[in-house]
Amino acid sequence: MGFQQGLSGLNAASKSLDVIGNNIANANTVGFKAAQAQFSDVFANSLSGAGGSSVGIGVKIAGIVQQFTQGNISSTNNPLDIAINGSGFFRMSNNGAITYSRNGQFQLDKNGGIVNAAGLQLTGYVADANGVLSTGAAAPLIINTSDIPPKETDIATALLNLDSRALVPGTQLPVAAPPVIVPIAFSISDPLTYNNATSVAVFDSLGNSHVLQTFYVRVDPATRVPVAPATAQWDVFASVDGVLITKPATAPAPADVMGTLSFNALGKLTGATPPFAATDPNALAIAIPVTSGAVTPISTPTIKFDLTGTTQFGSTFSVNSLKQDGYTSGKLSKFNTGKDGTIVGSYTNGKTSVLGQVALANFTNPNGLQSLGDNQWTETSTSGPSLVGGPTSGSLGALTSSATEDSNTDLTGDLVNLITAQRIYQANAQTIKTQDQVLQTLVNLR
Repeated sequence: MGFQQGLSGLNAASKSLDVIGNNIANANTVGFKAAQAQFSDVFANSLSGAGGSSVGIGVKIAGIVQQFTQGNISSTNNPLDIAINGSGFFRMSNNGAITYSRNGQFQLDKNGGIVNAAGLQLTGYVADANGVLSTGAAAPLIINTSDIPPKETDIATALLNLDSRALVPGTQLPVAAPPVIVPIAFSISDPLTYNNATSVAVFDSLGNSHVLQTFYVRVDPATRVPVAPATAQWDVFASVDGVLITKPATAPAPADVMGTLSFNALGKLTGATPPFAATDPNALAIAIPVTSGAVTPISTPTIKFDLTGTTQFGSTFSVNSLKQDGYTSGKLSKFNTGKDGTIVGSYTNGKTSVLGQVALANFTNPNGLQSLGDNQWTETSTSGPSLVGGPTSGSLGALTSSATEDSNTDLTGDLVNLITAQRIYQANAQTIKTQDQVLQTLVNLR
C-alpha cells in the first residue's frame, strides 16, 4: 500500500513549515537571510532498469537554500552600525577563527576593538600613526583613541591687496613741489606708523598657539637705491604675542624690518627682499622665538611667510586669504565609516585621520556557506575560499554608516506559503487516511 508516499509528504510539508516558521521568526533579525526548502521526487530503481510506468514512492528534501538577496537599509543612531549594500560579508575573528556575517551591529570593547554582540572582532586593514593603511593581511580593527600630536607651523600664506593710493606714514601733503617727507619710526603700539596689519595663529612644537601679527608700511621708492621709478615698495614688520620680532644681528639693517615687497606698474608682486630662498622669491623668512619650552624659534630655523599672489591695486586693503599649516593636539571626538570602508576619526582640533578600513569577503558560491547561528557563517569546500578586499572594489558592495541591513524575509509571501504548506500537510494526511480505509476494506473481505 502507498503509505510511504503520504508519510514522505508529511515529512516534507513539516520541514517546509519549519523553514517558513524560521523565516518568520527572524523577520526582525538584522542581516538575516531567508531560506527556502527545495524538494525532489523519489523513484525506486528496477533490477532491469527504470520502467516507463514506475510509480514514485514519495518526496525528499533536496536542500535548504538561503536566499542571499539584499535586505532594506535602515538608519540608526549608532555610528558603529554598518550596512552592506551589495555583495560581501563582514569578516569576523574569534581569537583567529574566522567567520562571516551580514549583521553590522557593532560596538567598542574596552580595548578599542570593534566587536559584535557575541564579542567577535571585526577585521580590516590597520592604519599606522600617520593614517597609512596596511593593506596586506586583514587583522582585527582597533580604534586608536590617543590624542593626535601637534604640528609646528612651517608655512604661513597670505593673499592680500595693498592699497596703491596709501601714503607713506608721516607724509606731509605738498604745499610746494617737491613734497616734504617726515619719517616716523615704526611702533607696533602706534597705528599711525603703519598702513595695515594682519594676524594669524601659529603653533610651536608643543602645540601652543602664538599670535603672529604682520604690519605693512608704505615706503618712498625715492629713498631706495637702486629702485626703478615705477616701483612701489612696502616694508613688512612682525610681532609675536605683542612683542616686535627683530632679525639676527648678521641680517641686513634695519633689524626690525622682516623684508620689503616690491610691485610693478601693473600692481603685481615682483618679489620680496630678502627672499626666503632663491626658489621662493615671494616669501619672507620670519624667525618666531617662543618661551613655552618648545623648540625655538618656531619651525627652525624660520617660518616661510608666503605672499605669492599679493597685489597692489587702487582699492582698499583686503585680506583674501590668510592661513598656516600648524595645529595643536586634539582628542578623538567622533569617527565614521565611508562607503569604501575607511574609518575616519575627527579630532577636537579640527583635523581628521584615517583609523583603519573595514574589509569584506565574498565567495564564488555563497550558498555553500555553513550557517553557525548568531548571524554567522563559515566557509566550506562547497563555498570556495574567501575573496577579501576593500568595499566597492571588485564585486564587493558599498558600506553605509549609522545603518543596518534588515532581514530579507518576505513576511507577506511567507504567510501565504504557510497556508499552502498547511494545506499540503493536510492533503498528505488525507492520502494516509484513504490508504488506511482501502486496507481496512481488504481486511474486511476475509
